Amino acid sequence: MASVKLTDVKKVYDNNVTAVHDFNLEIQDKEFIVFVGPSGCGKSTTLRMIAGLEDISGGTLEIDGQVVNDLQPKDRDIAMVFQNYALYPHMTVYDNIAFSLRLKKVPEDEVYERVTNAAQILGITEYLTRKPRALSGGQRQRVAIGRAMVRNAKVFLMDEPLSNLDAKLRNQMRAEIIQLRHKLETTFIYVTHDQTEAMTLGDRIVIMRDGVIEQVGTPQEVFDTPVNLFVAGFIGSPQMNFLKASLQRSGDAYSVSLLGVTLPLNPDQNAVLARKNAGDQQVILGIRPEHTAVLFAPDENAIECTIDVNEMMGSELHLHLTDKNGDNIIVRLPTMDLTQEQRRSLSYGSRLFISFPAKAMHLFDPGTEKSLIDG
Repeated sequence: MASVKLTDVKKVYDNNVTAVHDFNLEIQDKEFIVFVGPSGCGKSTTLRMIAGLEDISGGTLEIDGQVVNDLQPKDRDIAMVFQNYALYPHMTVYDNIAFSLRLKKVPEDEVYERVTNAAQILGITEYLTRKPRALSGGQRQRVAIGRAMVRNAKVFLMDEPLSNLDAKLRNQMRAEIIQLRHKLETTFIYVTHDQTEAMTLGDRIVIMRDGVIEQVGTPQEVFDTPVNLFVAGFIGSPQMNFLKASLQRSGDAYSVSLLGVTLPLNPDQNAVLARKNAGDQQVILGIRPEHTAVLFAPDENAIECTIDVNEMMGSELHLHLTDKNGDNIIVRLPTMDLTQEQRRSLSYGSRLFISFPAKAMHLFDPGTEKSLIDG
């Protein structure tokens, strides 16, 4: 088991394109950390530098306190699971899992013990004599994980391992990976573009954009206190709603005005803004769909909207609304407590009123895109 430390790590390609900028991160022993972000943000490049599959253009990489910049991948004591399984089609599952051990000339009785133990943990014992072509996608991914497991490496690297699976299998494999990390008790570094995977798997999440770390935190921290517009919009499904608003100050008390409604902020938010000596200014108000209150009658603190789309999701409705400025707003509304009359009223073109609880509001500077009250 080992810690991993990246200090000012960067990747510059021959055409002077910088894929990763001054990446700084300390990963603790046995921590499960997830790199997440849109395609091309540098997350896989960073993982490949840790693995030794990409040269590091600058900075230092330490594994278990040792600088490994110039070490070959085989000497870094890491194990990696790729997106495309990379199994040998002519070999059985047993031989695929055993392959790296046999290269190292591990005694055959130890190979047998490690392979059968890994197969038991992953639930693939009955497939050990089969060839990869006889397996499903989820079973092949388990074999790829088993091949990495038997190496007993200090650090376990996973590069979008579930992206080739269908939605049901992804959900199943996510749960299995969570169980696996508790059994292995090793350091995991996991790359994904799927924020749901990041939120459910990671002890901490590293959110990246254009080769730069935007925020590092626990899933709850990045959800509750996004430091900027990008993080706020990237984390959460459906994504956070953003509306133009005005911040107004009266002494040490603040309120937000939009669409003819004035909403006072709570004492904690007032204290943060007062400490920053914030004045009257234009802001972007962020509110998550699940934190938006729905009213079926007018109220002085409610915003009138028109229903464009009503998506039935089972336990909740996803309502796509338009306010009087033409802005689109998505609301998640639990169905359990709705009356039949209320359900019937949620049809295309109907009026609906929404309100934003102060504690659920996020405020961002339109120029810097940084949060005014979070982070």
